[in-house]
Order: sequence, then structure tokens, then C-alpha cells
Amino acid sequence: IRVRPLTCTETQRGDRRVVHSLSDGTVHVSATSPPGFRGAAAPLSCCCPHAQVSAARHDAIFGFSAVFDAGASQEAVFEGSGMRQLVELAIDGFSCTVFAFGQTGSGKTYTLMGPLAQSDTPAASPGVLGLMQRSFACLLEQSQSRSSDLALSASYLEIYNEQVRDLLRPGPPCALPLRWSKTRGFYVENQLSVDFESLEAIADLLLQGSQRRRTSAHTLNRHSSRSHALLTIHVRSRTRGHSITPPTQVPQPSACPSKQGTLCFVDLAGSERVKETGSSGELSVEANNINRSLLALGHCISLLAKSGGKRTHIPYRDSKLTRLLARSLGGSGITLMVACISPSSRCLSETLSTLHYASRARRVTTRP
Repeated sequence: IRVRPLTCTETQRGDRRVVHSLSDGTVHVSATSPPGFRGAAAPLSCCCPHAQVSAARHDAIFGFSAVFDAGASQEAVFEGSGMRQLVELAIDGFSCTVFAFGQTGSGKTYTLMGPLAQSDTPAASPGVLGLMQRSFACLLEQSQSRSSDLALSASYLEIYNEQVRDLLRPGPPCALPLRWSKTRGFYVENQLSVDFESLEAIADLLLQGSQRRRTSAHTLNRHSSRSHALLTIHVRSRTRGHSITPPTQVPQPSACPSKQGTLCFVDLAGSERVKETGSSGELSVEANNINRSLLALGHCISLLAKSGGKRTHIPYRDSKLTRLLARSLGGSGITLMVACISPSSRCLSETLSTLHYASRARRVTTRP
């Protein structure tokens, strides 16, 4: 869990801070009292085993793997979330995914990418670089220190109004077909994959794709993402002295086997209440599609959490988002979910919703 600081607007408006980090992995949400308050009513157990909620349902304590308060640095989030371990697992051939989700304006994109950069602005300070840039640097460092050769490539797409678009392909955006096969599962047909060998090259690809992504301004966020974005790093490794088989070719039986892993970063568009964001027209249509896909994702997570690893039908086909994330959610992948929340009293309802959402996700078990 990551708690962002109160914004200047929220402070000037007089919003109260209702989210408090009590200790390692514990978050206290209180609308009426400071941490440590002991009311007359004992807390009641809610549907989530990782939370305790009072009768008013506005006083809750949640437990998670790690909690980063408003003062936590980007480096602390990278090291404390287990991101470095995910990079190493991707090199070892595992399929790894990092989610950032939460209310619009809660800091998801900042956590993943740092400040939104432009091509004509100075580079961001190293201290504010997000999980993506730090993972790229770690990946390239590991490739130099290990006794294996790595071939790295990246693909970057967005899901906008239930259309899948390639953010790296030149020209006007066009919808790409989403297919399914027994061997690959769900995949995007004709998606561009670009090779890279340096930190500068992947940073340029990230900037290029991010500038093509759909964003708009509304009441709660001047740079609101209007689409879900997925950046996937493909990692192919082979012991030095043997050539790496390109992904389009079938390796010969006598060849030394290679490892093929992925590291996928998912920046989910934030959930919105149209009444609060003031969205209308095209923004309202976008918000409805965002909320619908997030609802489908939440439904899949709830069913996976209840299944306890047993075979049960999961409706991945309900949205393009859940189809593309099917392997990350219930397949053989390893997934890190970062829930970003606002400490503002005005966002209390959405904050509680995100924390319950994260608590259900925490109970999902995959089998890598």
C-alpha cells in the first residue's frame, strides 16, 4: 500500500487526514478519531479477513505485506516492495507482473514512472524515478553481472474504451485484434516489439509511449489517464557461448535451452465517480468504460480469492483488461500489486474501497 501526501488543494480546502500507518504492514483508516482511539463499541469483523471495521464502517484497520506512508521515497518503495526480486525472477524465466491501482489522482502513475516528463523538459532527478526506471536499471545491471547473455525487447499498449492500441507503433492509433490460442493464451495480434540494449533506449521508448497515451484533465486530476497501459519487457537469456534463439524461430532440439521471462508493468486508469470529477461528454464515456473494466477485474479477483486454488470458472472474457491479465491473475505468473490511496477525508469512500479490493487480491494464490 502506498499513501500519497495531501495536496495543496486538499490542505487549503481543510481536508482532514484519515489514513494513518500504525506499524509495519498496518493501515488505520478513521473518519472520526486519531490513531489509538478506543471507542465504546468493539470493532466488528467484516467480509475481509485482513480488516476490522466498526459498526459505522468508517473506522478500519488493514494488514498488508508492506505500507509506505506519505514520506516514503521512491527508492524505499522499490526496495521494500520486492521489486528487485521480481526483476531477478524475470531473468530466471518467470512471468512477473506489477499492478498499480487505486482512485484517480492517488499516485499510481507517479509510483510507476515518477513525474510525467516531456521531451522538451529536463530529465527527472534520480531520486524521483519510479518503479519502471529503477527496474530497467536493475535489469541491465544484472545482465552485465550474470554469466548469461540477455536479449531484451519491449512492447507497450493501452486499452482505451475497450480498444487495444499499440503505443510504440508510428502513425495514428488503431485498434488491434485480441486473439486466443491454447499455447499462448490471450495475446495481441500484430503488436510491435522493440529491442533495446541500454537504459537510454528503454527510457526513450517509455517516454514515446507515454506521450501517445490518452490523458485528460478533470476536477481531481490535471493529468488523468483515460486508458489502462501495459508495458512488457521480454527477457531471453542463454548461457554465454550459445546463441539466443529469436522469439519468431523454433529452437533446435540440440540447442542449449534458453530462459524466456517477462516483466509487465500495468498502470490501471483510476476509478472515478463522475459526480466528483465533473466529467461529461467524452470524459463521461471514458469513465464508464474505465469503471466497467475495473469492475470486471475486481469480480475476477473476488472469485480467485474465494476459489482457494480450486478449479472454478473465472470470467476473464468480460473485458479486454481481464483477458490480457488472465495469466498474471490466475495463471503461472508472479504478481505484485501496489494499491495507491489518498489520505484525504474527501476520498474516504474510495480509499476504503481500494483497501478492501487490495485485501481480496492478497488472498489470490498463483502457481509459478
